[in-house]
Parts: sequence; C-alpha cells; structure tokens
Amino acid sequence: MLDTLIVFSFILAGAGIGFYSVDLLPERILQQVTNLEGLSAVTAGFGALIGTGLGLVMQTSYRRLERQIKELPPERLLTRAVGLVLGLLIANLMLAPLFLLPIPQEFGFIKPMTAVLGSVLFAVSGMNLADTHGRSLLRLINPNSMESMLLAEGTLKPSKTKVLDTSCIIDGRIEGLLETGFLEGQILVPQFVLQELQQVADASNDQKRTRGRRGLDILNRIREAYPNRVLINSEDYEDISTVDAKLVKLAQELNATLLTNDYNLNKVASFQEVQVLNINDLSQAIRPSYLPGDDIDLKIVKEGKEPAQGIGYLNDGTMVVVEEGRDYIGEEVGVVVTGSLQTSAGRMIFARPKTSIVA
Repeated sequence: MLDTLIVFSFILAGAGIGFYSVDLLPERILQQVTNLEGLSAVTAGFGALIGTGLGLVMQTSYRRLERQIKELPPERLLTRAVGLVLGLLIANLMLAPLFLLPIPQEFGFIKPMTAVLGSVLFAVSGMNLADTHGRSLLRLINPNSMESMLLAEGTLKPSKTKVLDTSCIIDGRIEGLLETGFLEGQILVPQFVLQELQQVADASNDQKRTRGRRGLDILNRIREAYPNRVLINSEDYEDISTVDAKLVKLAQELNATLLTNDYNLNKVASFQEVQVLNINDLSQAIRPSYLPGDDIDLKIVKEGKEPAQGIGYLNDGTMVVVEEGRDYIGEEVGVVVTGSLQTSAGRMIFARPKTSIVA
C-alpha cells in the first residue's frame, strides 16, 4: 500500500507540474498554439511518465533505507539519532550569528545555502562520531545501565577501536578473525593506509600488484559483510612522512589498539606504549601442540635427508619428519608423533607411519 502511494504521489505531482508548466511558456509561443488544452494534456502525460520513473526510484530507495534501518542494532540506531540531533543543534547555534550579518539583497541566497550546507555537514559529523564513540554516548544517556556499573567497578573493560595496518589487510587473516567473532569493537581503516594499499596495487612489480589487489578485495569483502563495524577514517598527518608513524600517532590519539603483523611496527608501537595485536603472535599461540602418541593424517611430499625418511607439512607450515616414510611419498597416511624439536627456525615434529608400528 505504501509503495503504491509513493509512486502514485509522484505520478500526480509530475502530471500537475507538466499540466501547469504550459503557463510558463513565453507569450508569443502561447499565441501560436491553437489548442492549449491539448498541449497541457500532452505535457501532463510527459510529466506523469517522468513522475512514474522518479516514484519507482524513490520507492526502491525507501525500501532499501528501511531494510538497512531494520538491520541496525537498536543501540546503534539510538546513538545515530542522538548524534544527528546534537549535530543539528550545534549547527544552529553556530550559524545563528550568520543571520544577523548585513548581507546585501542580491546575495540573499548565501544565508539559506550556508544554513543547509552547515546543517548537513554537522548532522553527518554527529552520526559519524556516534558510530565511533557509540558505547560512550550510551553510557552518558543511561549511566545506570549494567554495562556502566561494571565499567565503573572495573569489572568490565571497554573494547578499544582496532586500527588496521596495510600488512594486516594484505595478510587476509583479519577476515577469518571477524567471521569467527574473536575480534570485537570498531575496525578503523585510515585513509592513508588505503592510499598505500592502492600504491601497492598499482605497482609495476607483478608480485606487489597481486598482493595489493588481494588486500583491496579483502577490504571490500569485510566492509560489505560488516558495514557497521568497518569504518574509514579520513584523519591524516601531513607533517609525518611514514605510514607507520601515522598509524602510531592515530592509535595514540584515539586510545585505540593497533592491529598488525609487521614486526618492526609492533616494536615501535609497543615502545611508545600503544597496545598492539600481532596476528603472527596469535597464530603462534593457537597453533596445535602435538605430543608423543598423537595421530596425524599427513601427506608425504618428498624424501628426507636420512635414508627411508619422508617429509610432510602441517597446514601451518610445520615440517614433519616421518621415519620409514620414504615409501609413502605422494600418499596421505596416518602417522603417530614420536617427538618434537623447537629450533630458532621453527618447530619440527618427528613421527612414524601407523602401519610400521602395527607391524
């Protein structure tokens, strides 16, 4: 019913504008027209057709907006509404002196135009700030909520915004962390990181270009999957030349957590007391630990250094040396762990085929 009403309203409006637009024609043209009613009917028909098209576009846009609003969490909808109201209030307070200025009559359009542009600017800024600091805004609105009480007691720690590094985006594991829900809070992608990613994607080197385009594809996927969590930040520091230094500065100003897998950036940020989440460290921490007697299904891919040895690799790249595994090269067999060795180059696991143990 509402869709029909929207389209029908635009049809009527278009037909009415078309019908009465004949009166706007110059007088000399009107004098040459013998049938004004017929001309008005024709222009009304054209206006109705244009109104039908605009009505369908408006109806589709309205349904899309309605669907997006329904998908928004209630707390985000509330914070955006509050941010919108605060932005409009600040805009009116700041623009009020403008209407007291003695502006000449021929420049009278400046006042309404500035008022509209200022209101839109402050309204959008208010909603963006509400997205970034929504939880804090909710705590101000409702200080007696359970979350506010737990935060006041120190029992609950607020989740920090995560600032993404270029290497972290190209790495791709950020997508899996978001899908599994192990990463909480807002995900912030600085504009200067996007620029660096684009430069990598446009590089003359084929390998760099492939990595850059892969990073852009991953970023587009997580923005589509999590539009309310992944935000683009336009903040830049023209006085700082390197992207790493800009990332550290932005994380300090926002009291955010830096998400990276760059070893050097990790050390520099930690030295400046910026909290860092290193995906490589996480990968090492959750890597499965195999003990003697554990079973592994493994594909033997090549010969070992010693006679009768076969070599296979786990999904995380850990090398497995299989005694008496040479005869199984190219096959996937079940092996039993007999020991492991931790070296500076990584971890090495030793195993034997189950069949040799049974025999």
